[in-house]
Amino acid sequence: MKFLKTIFLVGLLVLISNNATGQDYNKWSIDLGAGVHTIGVPLSADYFASPLGQGNFGVRYMLNNKFGLRIDLGFSKFNESKGTTPFSSNYYRATIEGIVNIGNVLNFNSWSKRINLLFHTGGGFSSLNTLEPTVNGGDGMVNLLVGLTPQFKINDKISLFADFSSIIHFGQGNSIDGGPNPTSRETNVSMFNTSLGVNIAIGKKKQHADFTSEEIIDDKIVSELEILKKRLDSAEVQIEKLKNKEFVFTNELIITELDERYVKKGEKISQDGNIIDSNVDFIKELLNRGYENVYFEVNKTTIQEGSLNSINYLRQFMLDNPSVNAAIIGYADETGSENLNKSLSAKRAKKVYDMLVAAGINSGRLSYAGGGVDASVGKEARPLARKVIFRIQ
Repeated sequence: MKFLKTIFLVGLLVLISNNATGQDYNKWSIDLGAGVHTIGVPLSADYFASPLGQGNFGVRYMLNNKFGLRIDLGFSKFNESKGTTPFSSNYYRATIEGIVNIGNVLNFNSWSKRINLLFHTGGGFSSLNTLEPTVNGGDGMVNLLVGLTPQFKINDKISLFADFSSIIHFGQGNSIDGGPNPTSRETNVSMFNTSLGVNIAIGKKKQHADFTSEEIIDDKIVSELEILKKRLDSAEVQIEKLKNKEFVFTNELIITELDERYVKKGEKISQDGNIIDSNVDFIKELLNRGYENVYFEVNKTTIQEGSLNSINYLRQFMLDNPSVNAAIIGYADETGSENLNKSLSAKRAKKVYDMLVAAGINSGRLSYAGGGVDASVGKEARPLARKVIFRIQ
């Protein structure tokens, strides 16, 4: 028993661990941010860019409380600094990033419940569209992004963040101001973004993966295992009691137990175990309407084996209800003469009558008669005509 209990608890530990790490926190979130940018590549002569005007929108999914994925969209608006040569460009970016929750990896939860740090990196595509002084029709390029995102938790659904990201471009043909790129097309550290924003958790769970540490998960596992251990200990005590208890089973005991368990709503049980106000009328209806009949072999008084249950059903019902009487009526199919069928139907009724009397039913509570031919069924259903029916009185 102890060995089995140990195996059971170990199995539960694995299941609870998987459940806790997979389902006890929200995995989806939305990131909204805006801020400033710094251009990392030289501009054309006499051009200087304003640092204002960039925003980003991301949808993030955490695979667990340490690693996740994000689709991030970014936009930057480039204009000249005040008093310098005018230009205007729009920059569009889309990246797919991997996320590492450094806070959970390094267990920030041990010293703060609100501060966290994410690392993200990934790649995608960018387009630089200059509008002034020239229109370039869009300069497409591949991007690589690396960044750090400190977080501050406001509540279980919302946290604020500051993001610091560096974007490297491959194959950039134009400078930000629309002039030719003064550096190699192969690699350009084109810009640095600094953003402030809000992270919104999506889901019905209390916590988000960002702020769910292994310590919290472990505490939940320990708590659930303690509850399960107490239940197992209690079950062991009950099992020992049952092992040491002697039981004597009789048919009457089993029937009484079933009556007490499955008595219908509205019925009552007396102290001696009998049902008071039982649904006798319901059982009478079943018998009188032919739900329980006895069927016979062709031109014989031999009862089909499957019909013995019907005889026993009537016997048990009459034993349970001493005031009930029963009429037994036999039938035959249309084959044979009328006199032969009348005699055969009476013999079939007498066969069932004798069996019930032999099984303990007082003969004064029973009567039998031959009903002759049952013409209510067609030729294809003649086996259903070779029968005995009951009429409860």
